[in-house]
Amino acid sequence: MSISSAGPSLKPRTGSSQPSETSSKRKRGIFQKELQHMMYGFGDDQNPLPESLALMEDIVVEYVTELVHKAQDIGSQRGKLSVEDFLYLIRKDWVKLNRCTELLSMNEELKQARKVFESDEDKLRKVFESDEPE
Repeated sequence: MSISSAGPSLKPRTGSSQPSETSSKRKRGIFQKELQHMMYGFGDDQNPLPESLALMEDIVVEYVTELVHKAQDIGSQRGKLSVEDFLYLIRKDWVKLNRCTELLSMNEELKQARKVFESDEDKLRKVFESDEPE
C-alpha cells in the first residue's frame, strides 16, 4: 500500500510546497479516531503517539487528494466524475480494486434493502390507518 503505486504524478508534486500548504489549510484531526482504530487493528498500540496519528493522517489525505485530482483529470474528458474513474485508477492494485467492488456491491444491497423496508413500512402504515376507527 505504498503511495508510489498511485502513479508517477505523485513525484513532481511531492517536491513542491503544495502539499504542505494544503495540509496547513485543512482541518487537522478529523480522521484521528478512525486512524487510531485502524492502526490498532494493524498491530499498533491502542493509543498511538499523536505524532504517528498526524503523520498517518497527512499520508492518507495526500494520497486521497492525489487520487481525486487524477480522477478529475480522467472525468473531465467526459464532463463528469464517476466511480469508474476511481476504479480505473486502482485497476492494477487488485486488493484495493476487490475491496472497492465489494463495498460498492454491499452499498447497492443496502440501498435495495432500504427500498424494500420503506415500501413495507408504507404498506403497514396504510393497513393500520385503514383499521383505525374514526
